Formats: sequence, C-alpha cells, structure tokens
Amino acid sequence: MNSTSSLGGLLRRPESGALLGLLAVLIFFGFFGGVTFLKPAGMSSWLNVAANLGLIAIPVGLLMIAGELDISVGAMVPFGAMTVAVISGHYGLSIWLGIAAALGFGVIVGLINGIMVVRTVVPSLIVTLGSLFAVQGVVLGLTVLITKSTSVALTTEGPAKAMFGDFILGGQLQVMVLWWFLATGAYIYFVHFSRFGNWIFAMGGDKVSARNAGIPTERMTILLFVLSATSAAFVGMCQAMLYNSAQVAGGQSFIFNSIISVVVGGVLLTGGFGSIIGIFLGTITFAVVTQGIYYTDFDRNWSSLIIGVLLLLAVLMNNTFRKTALSYSGKKKGTK
Repeated sequence: MNSTSSLGGLLRRPESGALLGLLAVLIFFGFFGGVTFLKPAGMSSWLNVAANLGLIAIPVGLLMIAGELDISVGAMVPFGAMTVAVISGHYGLSIWLGIAAALGFGVIVGLINGIMVVRTVVPSLIVTLGSLFAVQGVVLGLTVLITKSTSVALTTEGPAKAMFGDFILGGQLQVMVLWWFLATGAYIYFVHFSRFGNWIFAMGGDKVSARNAGIPTERMTILLFVLSATSAAFVGMCQAMLYNSAQVAGGQSFIFNSIISVVVGGVLLTGGFGSIIGIFLGTITFAVVTQGIYYTDFDRNWSSLIIGVLLLLAVLMNNTFRKTALSYSGKKKGTK
C-alpha cells in the first residue's frame, strides 16, 4: 500500500477530524492558558467533565449513528440521582438497593422509549421529548411529595462509595474517569469488532434494507435506547454519591452537550457514519474548550462566544477533512 492511499484511508476515518480538532484546542489553550492548563490539576478538571459527559455521549452517539435521537437523557440524570438519594438517603435503606433502583428505572424508561419508537411512526425526537417532560414531572412531583423538598442529602460509605462516588489519584480525578475508560473500551469492541456494530451502521444507512437483510432492527433500537437511558441514570447516581446530595434541577445541559460532543467526534446527524474513538475524542474536545477558558486571561463575559466559536471551528474542521478525504478517494478511483 503506497503512502498516498494510506493518507486517504486515514483521512476518511471518522475520528481523523476529531483528533485534529482536539490537537488544535489543546494548542490554543496551552498557549493562552499557560502551563497550568496542562498540569495534573488542570487536566483533571476537563477529564472529570469529559468522563461524566462521555458516559452519556457514547450511547447517544450510537443512537445517532443508527438514525435515532434521545433527548430524554436530560431528565434521566436527575432521575438517577434522586432515586438513589431518596431510597438510601431519605429512607436510609441499603445503598445497593438505591443503586439497583436507579439503574432499574433507567432500563424501564429506555424500554418505553424504544418500544414507542419501533411500534409507532412517531420520530424518536418527539418520543424522547415527551419522555423528557414526563420524567421531569415524575421526579419533581414524587420528590416534593415524599421529602417536602427539591434537594435530598445522601451519605455513602464503603465499597459503594469507592466504586461509584469517590476521588482517586490524590483526590483530583473522579472514579467516573475509570468507568468512562472501561465503557469506551467495551463500546469499541461492541461496535467495531462485533457484528452488532455492523448492524448499527446498516440501520443508520437504510433501516428498511437492514431489516430486509435479516438484521433485528427493532431489538437493536430498543437496546440502544436502554443503554442511553441507563447510562444517564448511572451518571446521575454517581454524581449524587460523589457530592452527597441530589437536586431535582439539573441534567438539561447533558442534552446539547452530548449531541455537540458526538457531532464534534465525527458522527453525521443523518446517521450511518461515526466511531466510538471519534466520540471519545469529541467529548474531550468539548470538555477542554469549556474548562480551558478558565485558565486564560479572556474576559469571562465573552466565554460563551469563545466556546461557541471554537466548537464550531472543530466541527467545520471535521467536516472539511471528511469531504476532502471522500473527494480524494473519488479521484483515486477515477485514475488509471
């Protein structure tokens, strides 16, 4: 294989633009933020953000690759947090019962979303929008009814605290970073080294053709919605255990932040194209941009503008390299 064809193959990979975008923002904030941004304390700030977001962004990204969308994750984060807090904090029951309940409710909501999408002609955006408001109402109503408050304290000790809600490596990194790395590795195998990944990409390309080819599109769609909802509930549960409290409000930012991370990572909104590594890099890019601004001398009043511009540039860079690679590939095929 010659170097030009290798270059074309490299550029066509979904994560190529995401990697270049990440390098660009690291250089930008390394220059304007100084060495502090690249020290362990600075790195831990954006790694912690990336870990919490990444555990949600990957299953959301898989749904987008399959041609679907889940915005109910914004309600599942506080749902998971309040479930474990009410059961184990308010009632004082076993923390493991609270963990099981939080994850169990995540599975139930995911099943409802998935079944409604495959059994009706309603787009997944509308279905999960309805779930978003419904779950928000359930969380608020039941929490106030049971605890007479919108905030619940939670004290976690022992193995559960160490596994889900603690800091590691000198108290800088959240244990969520380890869960994020483990989940990313598992998803890489699931998507890129098993037949299930091919099924997901086929569903995003043409769901009818995928179904006619024998792919269980309905079961895969339901599974992806379950993964998305349960992952969001897991993040909320871990945050409650980490900070020893849960709030009814919160979680809305995960909706757009996860979608932005997925798009920056090279996933097409039209489905059928993307990679786990790309989503992983896109999540880090988003976290670096949102946290890196605090290490610079820029006026904080302009922070949202700077973040928006940098993320837009990262997406444009990703799209540019992908189009360049596809154009390059077409020229090579036409050359004799």
